[in-house]
Amino acid sequence: MRSLVTGGAGFIGAHVTQECLRLGHEVVVLDDLSGGFRDQVPEGALFVEGSITDHALLARLFVEHKFDYVYHLAAYAAEGLSHFIRRFNYTNNLIGSVNLINESVRHEVKCFVFTSSIAVYGAGQVPMDEAMVPQPEDPYGVSKYAVELDLRAAHEMFGLDYVVFRPHNVYGENQNIGDKYRNVIGIFMNQIMQGQPLTIFGDGEQTRAFSYIGDVAPHIARSVHEPRARNQVFNIGADIPYSVNELARVVGRAFGVEPEIRYLPPRIEVVNAYSSHEKAAELLGARAGTSLEEGIARMAAWARAVGARKGQPFGEIEVRRNMPPSWRELESEPGLADVAPAPTPAPAPVSAPAPASAAASVLAAP
Repeated sequence: MRSLVTGGAGFIGAHVTQECLRLGHEVVVLDDLSGGFRDQVPEGALFVEGSITDHALLARLFVEHKFDYVYHLAAYAAEGLSHFIRRFNYTNNLIGSVNLINESVRHEVKCFVFTSSIAVYGAGQVPMDEAMVPQPEDPYGVSKYAVELDLRAAHEMFGLDYVVFRPHNVYGENQNIGDKYRNVIGIFMNQIMQGQPLTIFGDGEQTRAFSYIGDVAPHIARSVHEPRARNQVFNIGADIPYSVNELARVVGRAFGVEPEIRYLPPRIEVVNAYSSHEKAAELLGARAGTSLEEGIARMAAWARAVGARKGQPFGEIEVRRNMPPSWRELESEPGLADVAPAPTPAPAPVSAPAPASAAASVLAAP
């Protein structure tokens, strides 16, 4: 079994790669390292540095490796920022995906696994159910839903089998906590370790069901071996929604501090977003077994081990109108640079309580 994992040096991708290796797959990881780190690629996988927007590179890889399965996790998943980087968003999240679908059709890949997002649902549809008609409200959600539709069309025209996952607010070891635009749990942990207040857009009463990586990645990897999963769409993640205020308290307890909170002006975002998972439970046996407190404790132990990280402002803002003021301020901050994690062993099993080595909505940012 030969598998390609795009984004395999990133957070979810590295965990999915690890699970594929456990299943006996030969894995090639393709990643441009724009959001991931080379040392996060599990030992045993072949790493290729490159982008899914490079269709010539993809063509060579498919000819050389003759992939049975494609796991497509490469994306820039800053949902809120996508309003201001539309061209970048669609080039990387849509056109890059189409390049992969083209090669998968040409080389008769057995199954194409795509990580979409509950961002496709939009607002006012909770709990979000796979039978609902998606109504995405931001360019990130639009791009994800467009890929879902294209996969359906490719299946009908060419017989390309696929599985679509819509994960939500996934967190855990290996997450890029230096990213200032996304991954609220990582942002909170990074702020605590730097002695900064936790920053929250609005009143903090917006809700999400935060999903531990160990409850998500194994099911994505195994889906190609479940015939009933073919050509289906699955929500996957935690069942219990928490407000951002509640989340801040849980993260604070994990670090043994009473967090100071600084509330920022609200930004345009879906207020309540959580989904139902009955379909994934029935067909994949996927159930979220990790409590928020347990998952946060595991991630906090890992974060303390790797330390705080500085992130750099996004360098290709295309539209500045209506940007949150705090994001505008990032563009003028001096001396910021991404700091890669220190070299570490390959990630430990995602279900292990010990920290492993080094697609959430943006709910907090400096």
